Amino acid sequence: MKFTRLRLSGFKSFVEPADLIIEPGLTGVVGPNGCGKSNLLEALRWVMGESSYKSMRASGMDDVIFSGTTQRPSRNIAEVTVTLVNDDRTAPPQHNDNEVIEISRHIEREAGSAYRINGKDVRARDVQLLFADASTGARSPALVRQGQIGEIINAKPQARRLILEEAAGITGLHTRRHEAELKLNAAAQNLTRLEDVTAQMETQLNSLKRQARQAVKYKQISAEIRKLEAAGLYAAWKEAAETVARDEKALDETTRLLAEHTRLASEKLRHRDELGEKLPALREQETIRAAVLQRMALERNALDEEGRRTEARVGELNSRIVQIEGDQAREQDRLSDTEGVLTRLASEDETLKSAQGQDREMRSQAAVALQAAADALARSQEAADQAGAKLSELTARRDAL
Repeated sequence: MKFTRLRLSGFKSFVEPADLIIEPGLTGVVGPNGCGKSNLLEALRWVMGESSYKSMRASGMDDVIFSGTTQRPSRNIAEVTVTLVNDDRTAPPQHNDNEVIEISRHIEREAGSAYRINGKDVRARDVQLLFADASTGARSPALVRQGQIGEIINAKPQARRLILEEAAGITGLHTRRHEAELKLNAAAQNLTRLEDVTAQMETQLNSLKRQARQAVKYKQISAEIRKLEAAGLYAAWKEAAETVARDEKALDETTRLLAEHTRLASEKLRHRDELGEKLPALREQETIRAAVLQRMALERNALDEEGRRTEARVGELNSRIVQIEGDQAREQDRLSDTEGVLTRLASEDETLKSAQGQDREMRSQAAVALQAAADALARSQEAADQAGAKLSELTARRDAL
């Protein structure tokens, strides 16, 4: 098998699709630093199954996708395709019938990568085995990166052995032997697991035998239970039939009672309708009577208030009458005193008349005393007249009340 073409799209600095044609003989790639020469070698290693992002000089496998520049936006996918010519029919048996073998690796940002051989999806392991059978691969010493010459010179015997095995073309055999060993180990583990499963199955078989015996016994008991259940169901059916007959009689009686109650309900409804026709007139009368009752209640409240005012006035007048009666008694006393004074004055007048022969000075004093007594009598008479008039007025008012 020979490499004939390497196609890159969106891989690192190759944002646009680019083809590297590998012609027979020596193919050289020259250019200044940073133009992408190392990216071609890394693209070839990447499509051959490289899984370490550190070997790709990246911090993550998504870094192999074009990250963009100030003039161009970044890409979300990258794809590298390598074309092999199998004209010497040295490819693995499953691909040896194809004259041209195309191996591609496609990656999408944050979605991982996928491999294809001639348009068919394959595993990364299949691609690695394909190149291992061809004595090459992503980590083949034939792909010399920067600083690897010194590593080969200073390599240990084990590393040099890998170089010699690849030169001898037996790398694929070692890879397949390793896979065979892994499969044998897995088969041994499966056999151990099978023995455990067999022992477990024997235990389950014994348990199933016991369960089978229990199942036979269960069938016998179930048959007897079904017979007993059938007898019980027959007895229940007979009882249910008798219950149905009784229920039918009760239903007929209930139907008759329902018809009677329906007739009574119809009469009650008719009577209710008649009462409903009388209800508006009764409600109107009730409204009128309620209004009359309210008016009478208002009048009664007014009369009660007037009675309370009258009682208060009567109490006030009674107190005034008591006061006037007291005044009248005092005036009567004063009138009695005045009459006594008049009597005494008359006796003194008689005494004076009999004593006319006394001196003039005593007469003048008697005249003054008589005048004063007359004035007091006049005043007392006037007060007695006023008290009598007031007493008559109060008596008349009391009689009126």
